[in-house]
Amino acid sequence: MTIILSLLLKSLAVFIVAKILPGIYIKNFGTAVLVAFIYSVINFLLGKILFFFAFPVIFITFGLFVFIIDAFLLWITDKIIEDFEIDNFVTTILAAFLIMVSDRLLSWIFL
Repeated sequence: MTIILSLLLKSLAVFIVAKILPGIYIKNFGTAVLVAFIYSVINFLLGKILFFFAFPVIFITFGLFVFIIDAFLLWITDKIIEDFEIDNFVTTILAAFLIMVSDRLLSWIFL
């Protein structure tokens, strides 16, 4: 039950960020659920590996490089899903940051 609620909260975060931030296009909430699922799977499979190899850079930048890794994973998600488009990499970095913050906030409130 917690996994499903977590996925729905991340979907809500993706949907809200896509509606607020210019340069992100998402078809509907169903697409947001798919984006949240694919983004979570990619983050689970590839994010840990990237975090491990980028740890020195993350350490030197006081953790700010994590946003670049998250943006890269979101960019991969963008390329996989047709109904989800992000215009440029700067928007991707900002979207990754806002999705992370809103997902953590929603999880803190509801979980």
